[in-house]
Amino acid sequence: MKYKLTNSDEHSKVNYKTLLIILRHEKRSLSVAFFNIVINAVLNMMAPYLIGVAVNDYMQTKHYHGVIVVAFSLLVIYIIVALTGVIQTKVMGGVGQRVLFDIRNRLFTKLQDLPVDFFNQNKSGDLISRINNDTNKLNEFFSQSLIQFMNSIFFMGGAVVALLTLNLPLGACALAPAIVLLIFTRLTSRWVKYNNRKAMQTLGSLSAEIQENLNNFKVIVAFNRRDFFRKKFDDINSSNYRISVKVGLINGMYSPIYGICSNIGQLVLLSLGIYMILQGSFTVGFLISFITYVGYFYDPLRRMAVLWATFQTAMAAWDRIWEILSLESDLPVTKEDSCADSSLLSFHDVTFSYSDGSEVLHHINIQLKPGKTYAFVGPTGGGKTTTASLMARLYDPTEGNIYFQGKDIRSYTSAERADKIGFILQDPILFQGTVLENLMYGNEMLQHLTPEDIEQHIAQLGLKKLLDRFDSGLQTEIGTNETISLGQKQLIAFMRAVLRRPQLLILDEATANIDTVSEQLLEEILNHLPHDTTKVIIAHRLNTIENSDDIFFVNSGGIVKAGSSAEAYDMLQNGARLS
Repeated sequence: MKYKLTNSDEHSKVNYKTLLIILRHEKRSLSVAFFNIVINAVLNMMAPYLIGVAVNDYMQTKHYHGVIVVAFSLLVIYIIVALTGVIQTKVMGGVGQRVLFDIRNRLFTKLQDLPVDFFNQNKSGDLISRINNDTNKLNEFFSQSLIQFMNSIFFMGGAVVALLTLNLPLGACALAPAIVLLIFTRLTSRWVKYNNRKAMQTLGSLSAEIQENLNNFKVIVAFNRRDFFRKKFDDINSSNYRISVKVGLINGMYSPIYGICSNIGQLVLLSLGIYMILQGSFTVGFLISFITYVGYFYDPLRRMAVLWATFQTAMAAWDRIWEILSLESDLPVTKEDSCADSSLLSFHDVTFSYSDGSEVLHHINIQLKPGKTYAFVGPTGGGKTTTASLMARLYDPTEGNIYFQGKDIRSYTSAERADKIGFILQDPILFQGTVLENLMYGNEMLQHLTPEDIEQHIAQLGLKKLLDRFDSGLQTEIGTNETISLGQKQLIAFMRAVLRRPQLLILDEATANIDTVSEQLLEEILNHLPHDTTKVIIAHRLNTIENSDDIFFVNSGGIVKAGSSAEAYDMLQNGARLS
């Protein structure tokens, strides 16, 4: 399955609806904000009309009592407007933070549900950028811009009603320049969104490059390739700089254009208004009201220029977020399908190809019996690790079926597979914390035990000598830096797998980075595992497989029994091809 993230517009049409689904838990808060926005807009619309009445009916006739009443009314209105504004800001700030929290949780949960192949096809730096930077763009829009956006819409709507109600011809002339803005905005929105998305993509690439350099800095120094990676980073950084400058200009173009149209509208209003006053068909008071209403229409429109660019940035960010959220794993749990097979694990006509189309295994049929030890040998790139990954269901076959304990392996949940199948990788993955925390990771049986009970449990399984290799035992700290050796990491991964008491234990070059004494100790532990535990050993060194019950040779898409370790060595030395 293709999991490569492309930043395409494929999902743009449905994204607005999906974003509303994210907001469904915020109905109450949005209702409160909406109610305050309506009150705020209605009261603001009343103020210019009252000013016009005060000028026409009271100031020109010198009825100052009426002026005082209007002034007091305006004071009350503006106090209520200020209070509703505070409530809007507080409510929407909370909405923004909760939406940010929810989306980041959804993203992280989705990433955990996706298969290994997804992470093979995408850079982790770009994924981190989507979780941090892109979600923050949405947060800025919801907590800061959305309330202004909605306020502007209500202000503009109220101003339009007031202008056309007070004087239809004059109001229509004042609003005419807005038609130009509507057409311009409609034509440029997709272009603005595209460039903002492109800017986020380059920022993601920049994050990926930084992460790759920091993770591999020792290799960069060892091979003296600082200049190469500095040049590579400079190219990506320059690309990000160019698109960011371009996006800044694009996002800023709305404001001056909206400003010009606003000025034209006010100029038209002032010219026609003065002419109508001279003709006696209009009053000075309502001209003041009209000017205020035109400001209520065009000032929010100016703000909308900036807000619209922010909205397009948020939608571009949502496109990138939704691209991940809309993905479905190609490793679903299927209905149970059994076969009449006494094997612990069996491949039935299995063919496997990676997403790039390269076929690694071709029509494989093998059976692994309970309690036996199997070795898989072959040249580098022959398909050994791929075979082990299929056994642990890190991937699904392109064709054929894999059965575990007589059931299709796809019918087991992830938790069931983890309990039954232990997998020790060549490059073990540990987490920051202590040895104890790493041993307990994902092991429900150990979750409720004390450290003393776990240490006793380790001793019962013959793992105490491995634990003694760590100065502080279970409390040895494992940091992000190399506080322990690669060999020690493999020992922890070995203990973590054995503590699960799996029915199938897969060791993918699990002794590649440990000393001979530790390797012999591991072999003793393996020999004392329950008699029904099946062991699969992936190895390059033939001395590690001499005691195996069966040896399989893997190369060029095929898997055959090698017979003895000597025969396997001959096949490896002669580069035997099986297809």
